[in-house]
Amino acid sequence: MTLPRYAMNQSSFPENYERELVGPLFRPWAELTVDEVNPGPAERVLDVACGTGIVARVAGERIGSGRGLVGVDISPGLLAVARAVAPDIDWREGDAGALPLADGEQFEVVLCQQGLQFFPDKPAAAAQMRRALAQDGRLAVSTWLADDEIPFFRDLRRVAEGHLGPIADQRFSFGDGLALESLLRGAGFDHVRSTHISRTIRFEDVTPFLQLNAMALVGMSAGGMALGDQERKNLTETIANESVAVAQTYGDGRGVAFEATTNLATARG
Repeated sequence: MTLPRYAMNQSSFPENYERELVGPLFRPWAELTVDEVNPGPAERVLDVACGTGIVARVAGERIGSGRGLVGVDISPGLLAVARAVAPDIDWREGDAGALPLADGEQFEVVLCQQGLQFFPDKPAAAAQMRRALAQDGRLAVSTWLADDEIPFFRDLRRVAEGHLGPIADQRFSFGDGLALESLLRGAGFDHVRSTHISRTIRFEDVTPFLQLNAMALVGMSAGGMALGDQERKNLTETIANESVAVAQTYGDGRGVAFEATTNLATARG
């Protein structure tokens, strides 16, 4: 799980990401993904594009410790949060296209949750994950469907587009499950299959999420990148405020709830 490059080293973003997004938005998928590959106590687990580390942490809960767990991410800011939250896990800074592994280092389980869509060289990253996976090891990779198929995110994007014009939201840029399967087969994985999985996501207080989402949309837009810092900050606030009315249409009496759908691809080494 990673972030758009513009956000990864903003001083407050990694902490806010961990505090506001990981629990409601990313932990449910991490639990599902880890359960899918079912790591055992003696197995080594690699979390690629680990972000602040929720997938590796859930894997640690399943195997009973952080021993044998490695998380890799390109962002020092995200890794700093990961180290603070789970110091027993081996967190490494590095690029998914050139994983920082020792010679011959391999893992029985390799995971990548909502990171692949951000990689500039996806075949190289897939090849690196194959290199890291032990013979007969298990792989699980997830990528969101296109946001046109997730109405909550589509509607929020349209609020931002009212100010910035069309936005290609990188978070939802690799939603084709068949393309994901093809990528993994091309990297040499066996027994590749993918499925769509939907879950209800709920924010009891959606305001912090709307702020972070507006920041993401402004940062990914051509118009937003052309703005000065103060203009970008002001526009982010405007979009976040206008997003409240959209979010309220998804209210269920206990907060804001919406359906999100991801591809989950699994394979073997």
